[in-house]
Amino acid sequence: MENLTVRYRRRTALDGLSLSLGPGVHGLLGPNGAGKSTLVRVLATVTRPEAGRVRLHGHDLASARGRTEARRLLGYLPQEFGYYRSFTVREFLAYVAWLKEVPADDVPAAVERALARTGLGERGDSRLRELSGGMVRRAGIAQALVNDPALLLLDEPTAGLDPEQRVDFRALLREVGRETTVLVSTHLVEDVAQACTEVTLLEAGRLVLRTTPADLARLGAEVPEEWSGGGSETERGYTAALRAYRENPGRGAGA
Repeated sequence: MENLTVRYRRRTALDGLSLSLGPGVHGLLGPNGAGKSTLVRVLATVTRPEAGRVRLHGHDLASARGRTEARRLLGYLPQEFGYYRSFTVREFLAYVAWLKEVPADDVPAAVERALARTGLGERGDSRLRELSGGMVRRAGIAQALVNDPALLLLDEPTAGLDPEQRVDFRALLREVGRETTVLVSTHLVEDVAQACTEVTLLEAGRLVLRTTPADLARLGAEVPEEWSGGGSETERGYTAALRAYRENPGRGAGA
């Protein structure tokens, strides 16, 4: 991304953002309105930027052909995703695999692999309307994985998951991130601390900081618990970075 800008009427959601992501699990943090979901939607080819350039694996999203080619490489889970309630989980994943142009002979194996990776193997024949909210979310993660994407985009993926499921999900992210570029937008700092190799912090559509979870925790270790309202060292580091940027936004903590 180079000088990426997105505006919604009078509000600027992304303000000249430049960012490059490679293989690994990248956590995207920031307060409400920071531009996290907008950035994910741009990369998913859902939202068109007003200015700037975006390339995904060599495909320029400014062209219709570039967007079509990029979509074949994407896995995307928005905060709220649509599905046919009468489909079984297995039917839903097969349908998504077809939409993503997975070769017909490869679809059954791709579906079973996605079911196994998300712990839904025993619920493959259950209809989506019969599943709990947490299981529907896991089905959403499975559909994002079914084409073995080169870029996996997840917007608040752990919403509705219980603590045990979140632990399993973090392990899955670490596995996928060995060969894939994964971008996880979340409010849950601890998910980032446990699963991500890199952290990107946004504020008002601008880059505040790019660092690692370990360095963010080291920053938080220097902050008194009472100053930041407690929380883990990683959470305190997140708070400290935001406050430092707000006090001096021109400095650009991302540098």
